[in-house]
Amino acid sequence: MSFLQVTWIDPATGARGYLVIDRLVRGVSSGGLRMRAGCTLDEVRGLAEGMTAKEALNYDPGARYVPLGGAKGGIDFDPYDPRAQEVLTAYLYAMSPYVERFWTMGEDLGLRQQAIDVAIEKIGLQSSIQAVYPLLDDEQKARERLADAFAVTVDGVSLDELVGGYGVAEAALAGIEHLHLRNPTAFVQGFGSMGGATARYLATAGVKIVGLADVHGVIANPDGLDVETLLLSRDSHGAIDRSKLRPEDRELDRASWLDVEADVLVPAATSYAIDKDNAHQVNAKLIVEAANMPVTAEAEAKIEALVIPDVVANSATNSWWWWTLFGDIDATAESAFAKISTNMRRLVAKIVDQPSPRAAAAELAATAVKEIEQRFRQS
Repeated sequence: MSFLQVTWIDPATGARGYLVIDRLVRGVSSGGLRMRAGCTLDEVRGLAEGMTAKEALNYDPGARYVPLGGAKGGIDFDPYDPRAQEVLTAYLYAMSPYVERFWTMGEDLGLRQQAIDVAIEKIGLQSSIQAVYPLLDDEQKARERLADAFAVTVDGVSLDELVGGYGVAEAALAGIEHLHLRNPTAFVQGFGSMGGATARYLATAGVKIVGLADVHGVIANPDGLDVETLLLSRDSHGAIDRSKLRPEDRELDRASWLDVEADVLVPAATSYAIDKDNAHQVNAKLIVEAANMPVTAEAEAKIEALVIPDVVANSATNSWWWWTLFGDIDATAESAFAKISTNMRRLVAKIVDQPSPRAAAAELAATAVKEIEQRFRQS
């Protein structure tokens, strides 16, 4: 049972918003805020439970950072609507008591951190993560360290937009090695910060990206797409600039994203993208969940592929914030990537040989939660 559930209705537009705090650790929870038409309380509740697991899976008793509880926010509204920023601001104003003291949050599906920061400043709060400040040994140094990390760019893209996808890519590479896939190909559904960075680092590692999907449709090329060009020309919502396509790149209908043959499938867009109705179309040998809850339980039961669950694969974004803020890593790309790679491969190695990697990850998280609770009962 969740610790707290809040439902909000915007008086101006009728948009609904939700906040679910699954668990508090040291009085604080962590989890992003998403905006999408059709977002539901059940969806946000599931995401909050997943955040508790993601936090716990990265527990290191010797680190400065101790995982927080899990939470999630969601707004049922179209992020492309010109009123989206106003709705976001109204939602955060209503949730400001929780942001101040209990809920640390950042960008998720449909929202960028910059939009959140603008709204946070407008309503008079310090930061979207200010609830964690009382847990820091030196708040000023910690905030400076995180600001320095956010100022880092790698080949034209800011570090904060890369760390999550780098982690997904490392999880995928660990899965590829486990399955002994030779000359692997990959399809990435979603080309925002998570999907874009995943495609970049898979391509860098020699995995041929044969297809990408964005809100406008599918781009495919069996010989491989020019990921770097497409990455640097996408818009703020992850839409691909079709003028940058080469003559040999094919444009396909949006609904055909599961028809492109690839060894590795990375759903990096919406929840429930693969369900009981389209599971039979999956032909990949490996699925790496970059999005939150992209494969339903009914679909997974029908799929023969190895599935690396989201609580492992996409946990690097969240962990990177805290590793940096608490001082477990330096504010550099090198330090971030080294820590993410080590942690991701360690976690994947613990679950891929199990009958159900998802169940194995859940068991690891539950054990970590008990260890954390025991630690603070003793203190």
